[in-house]
Amino acid sequence: MDELLEDAAKVGTMGQLARVLRELRVRESGRAGQPRLTYRRIAALTGWSHGIVGEYLAGRVLPPTDRFDELVRLLGATPDEQRALASARDRVEELRAAGVPKGDEAPRQLPADLVMFAGRTGQLAHLDGLLDRRRRAIVVSGTAGVGKTALAVHWAHRMTSTFPDGQLFLDLRGFGPSSRDPVSPFDALGVALGLLGVPPAQVPADAGARARRYRQLLRDKRMLIVLDNASTAEQVRPLLPGTGAALALVTSRSDLTELVAADGAYPVTLDLLDVGEARALLAGRIGAARAEREPAAVDAIVAACARLPLALSVVAARAALHPDFSLAAIAADLTGARSRLDALRSDDPKADVETVFSWSYQRLSPNAQRLFRLGGLHPGPQLGIAAAAAIAGLPRETVLPLLAELVRAQLVIEGRPGRFGMHDLLCAYAADLTRVADPASERAAARKRLISHYVEAATAAAMALNPSRDPAGLPAPAARKVPDGEAAAWFEEERTALIGTVQLAVACGADREAWRLAWAMADHLDRSGRWGDWIATQRAAVGAAERLGDRAALALAHRSLSGGLIRSGRHEEARRHLRVAFDLFVELADHAGAARCQHALAWLLETQDRFAEAVAHDERALKLFGLADDPVGQARALNSAGWHRARLGHHDVALECCEEALELQRALGDAAGVAATLDSLGYIHHRLGDHDRAIERYQDALLRYAEQGDRFNEADTSIRLGDTWAAAGRWDQARAAWTRSLSTLDVLAHPKAGEVRSRLQHRGAGPTTLSGPLLPIPAN
Repeated sequence: MDELLEDAAKVGTMGQLARVLRELRVRESGRAGQPRLTYRRIAALTGWSHGIVGEYLAGRVLPPTDRFDELVRLLGATPDEQRALASARDRVEELRAAGVPKGDEAPRQLPADLVMFAGRTGQLAHLDGLLDRRRRAIVVSGTAGVGKTALAVHWAHRMTSTFPDGQLFLDLRGFGPSSRDPVSPFDALGVALGLLGVPPAQVPADAGARARRYRQLLRDKRMLIVLDNASTAEQVRPLLPGTGAALALVTSRSDLTELVAADGAYPVTLDLLDVGEARALLAGRIGAARAEREPAAVDAIVAACARLPLALSVVAARAALHPDFSLAAIAADLTGARSRLDALRSDDPKADVETVFSWSYQRLSPNAQRLFRLGGLHPGPQLGIAAAAAIAGLPRETVLPLLAELVRAQLVIEGRPGRFGMHDLLCAYAADLTRVADPASERAAARKRLISHYVEAATAAAMALNPSRDPAGLPAPAARKVPDGEAAAWFEEERTALIGTVQLAVACGADREAWRLAWAMADHLDRSGRWGDWIATQRAAVGAAERLGDRAALALAHRSLSGGLIRSGRHEEARRHLRVAFDLFVELADHAGAARCQHALAWLLETQDRFAEAVAHDERALKLFGLADDPVGQARALNSAGWHRARLGHHDVALECCEEALELQRALGDAAGVAATLDSLGYIHHRLGDHDRAIERYQDALLRYAEQGDRFNEADTSIRLGDTWAAAGRWDQARAAWTRSLSTLDVLAHPKAGEVRSRLQHRGAGPTTLSGPLLPIPAN
C-alpha cells in the first residue's frame, strides 16, 4: 500500500483531506516535470472559480462528490487512489453530518440545504449586504410557514467561506409542537458550548459563567450562529456573540422588537413568495415537465396556497408521491375548501392551509383518520404509544400500524422510537377536525380514557419509584405499566403531558382524577427538583378535593403542598397548609396522616435551625406513627429525631436512634428512608471524628439517591461528604464532591449553591456543615 493510500485511510477531517489533496498536487507536478498546477490553472481547466479552488485545497469547503472526483483525476490520482480518496471524502462528510468537531475541524452544524431552493433573490442579496454593516445579529421574522428557516439555512450554506471558523445551528423550539417547553437560554448555552468542543464536565453550571465562556470562545472567530425558532428576545440575548466577526442569524414568528431596539439586531421581514417564485418552487419539487403540461393548474395551486412556502411544499409532496394524480384534480381539491386555521390566514381568500393538509388526511384509513383527530386533544407536545392507544380506545397492537400510517402520511413525526409529535399547525388542524367530525360524547370519552390512562400509569410509576407509598385508596396499579427502574425516566418523559392532564382533568370536572394524578406526581417532582410544578399541581389537587368535599383527600393535598413550599423556602405559607392538614387528620382520626404533619413540621423547623423544637415534633410523630401501626413512618421519624439530636451535639443518643432506624428500614425495604438515614449516620460519624466511617456511609447514601433519581438529596449529601473529605485533609476529593453538588444545585436554582460556591472559593473555610438534609416526609 503506497503512502498516499495510507494517508487517505487515516483522513477524518476536512483539513486532513485537504493535506492529502495538496500532496497529490505536489506529486503530479513532479511526475509531469512541470510547475505544480496553480489554482487559476485548475479553475480554467474545470470552469470553477479561482476562489473556490482555494477553499477546497485549504480545507475550508468540502467539494461536492462530482467536483471532488474531477479534482482528484485532474491531480493524477490512480484508480485505486480515486476510490480511496472518494471513501475519505464520504467519511469526512459523515463526520460533519454527525455534528461533532473532530481534530482541527471547525464545527459545521447546518442542516442540509434544500435540494430545490426557489426564489428569495432579493432577500438573499439583502442579507449579503448586511455583512458590511458589522451587525452582531440579524432577525428574520414572518408568519408561520413563510420559509424563515429554509432561507436562513440556504443563506448560511452560501456563507461558509465567509465564516470559515464554523457554523452552529440551534433549534430554540419557541414555536411549534414543543412551544410549551422552549429551550431555555441556560440549556441552549450548554448545547452551544458542547458544539464548540467544550467537554460536558467543563461546561459551567452557572448561567452567567456559561454565557461568558460562550462569548470568550467566539471572540475573534468568524463564525455564524443560526438561532432558529426563537420565541422572545430574552431567550436569544444570552446567545448573541459579544464582539468580533461572529454573527447570529435569528428566525422567529415574532419580530423580536426588543432585540432590535436594545441589542442593535437588524430586522428582515419575510413576506409571501411572489408568483414567479411560487411557480418555481412547485415546479422544482414536482418536475418542470409536469408543471409545464398543466400551467393553468399550477397557477391555481399557487393562488389557493396564497404563495405560502409551507402550503406549496405540502401540495408538492402529495403530487410527487402520487405521479398519477393530475395537477388539475389537486387544484380542484384546494380551491373549494374553507379556511379554519387562524394561524395561516392571509389577505388572499384562497389561502386555505387546512385543505393543503386535508389531502393527506383523506387518504388515511378511517381508523387512522380517527386517531389523528383525537390526537388533537392530547395536552402534551408528544404522544406515546400507550397514550395513543388510550385516547383512541384501541389495543396497542391495533394502534401501532395506525401510527405508522400517520408517519408515512407525514401528519405526525416520530422524533424518536415510540414518541410521536405534530407540528402546531397540524395539531390545530386535528383539533378542528375532531370538533367538527366527532360528537361531543366521543371527545369526552377520549379525554376520560386519556386521563384514566395517565392516572393509572402515574400511580404505577409512583409505586415503582417509592414502594413504601400508600396508594391512598387508589386501585392497585397495573404491575407492568412501568418497568422496574424506569419510573423516574418515565415521569420525566411524560412530565409536560402529566401536568397538562391535571389541568385537563380539572377542566373536564374530573376532580377525583386530578387529585389522584397530582398525588402520583409528587415524589418525582420533589426528587427532580421541580418544586414549582409540585406546588402548582398540589394547588390544583387542593381545589379538586374541596369541590369533591373529600376531607381525607383535602388533608393529603394540603400536606403535600406544604412539602413543595418548604423546599422553596416559603415557610410561613407551608406552616399554614400543615396546620390545615393536621386539623383535618385529627378530625378524621387519621393518626398516620397527623404523624406525617408532625414530621413535616420538624423538617420545616430544621430549615430554620430550630433543632430542639424539631425534636419535639419528631417525638410526637413517633407516638402517632405507633398509634397508626405505621413502621415505615416510625423508622423515618426515628431517623429524623436522631439527625436533629446530632445537630444539637447529642451524638451518642443520635447514633442509637439512627442505627435503629436503619435496621428497621432495611427490613421494610424503604429505599428512600435507608438513603436518608445513611446520610444522617455519615454526619454523626463525622462529628465523632470517625472520618473513614462517615465517608463510607455518605458514599452508600449517594449511590442510593442516584438510583432513585433524587437529585437534590444527592447534591445535599455530596456537600457533607466534601466536608468530611476536607476534615480528613483530602482536598482534591473534597473539591470534587462540592463541584458535583454545585452542578446540580445550580440547575435546581437552589440557594445552597451560593454556600457551596463559597466552600470552593475558600477551600472549605466556614461552617463544617450546611443546614441538614431535607429528609423526605413519609409518603402518603
